[in-house]
Amino acid sequence: MNELTIGGAAPAIPEDFTRAESPVALFAAWMREAEAAEPEDPNAMALATADGDGLPDVRVVLLKAFDERGFVFYTNTRSAKGEELTANPQAALVLYWKSLRRQVRARGPIERVTDGEADAYFASRHRESRIGAIASRQSQPLADRKTLMDEVAAVTERVGDGPVPRPSHWTGFRILPASIEFWQNGDFRLHDRVRFVREGGGWRGTRLYP
Repeated sequence: MNELTIGGAAPAIPEDFTRAESPVALFAAWMREAEAAEPEDPNAMALATADGDGLPDVRVVLLKAFDERGFVFYTNTRSAKGEELTANPQAALVLYWKSLRRQVRARGPIERVTDGEADAYFASRHRESRIGAIASRQSQPLADRKTLMDEVAAVTERVGDGPVPRPSHWTGFRILPASIEFWQNGDFRLHDRVRFVREGGGWRGTRLYP
């Protein structure tokens, strides 16, 4: 698994997390704890999108970077989610860490990452994963697995020992959160929740009933 990039400083978080001033710092702290506690893919998140008619869709993807700007993931823009994000450039996400009994939700508009960001992340991937990204016509009908493996073999032969270039249709998206909500499980369903809403250049936090 490629490492998750977490940008920004990590100031101390109060014991009562609902009193935290920065959702960015709080998320960074929770993610670091999740990386230590979760056995696999602590950065796995459910990503919800909707098509041009508003019909929702959801799947699990990997969060690859996070900083003051937002949450970044990568995909083939010709995939179902890529087409939905083009038709309706908004998304929502949720990360759930069972071992910590915690959940984080966020939603907002999306933007594409820069070519430089996409190139850098693509280059960090395993060579076979890069070849697979070129060979796969993600979300399109596939006759059988042999067809896919034949396409992988063809790309492998074509690139040889040379570089594996990033396809122009493979890039990253950044969710620019309008709101971020943190949830901590409590006994008898008396959970702790706080929602941060972007307000001007900062954030306004509100504690919520469970």
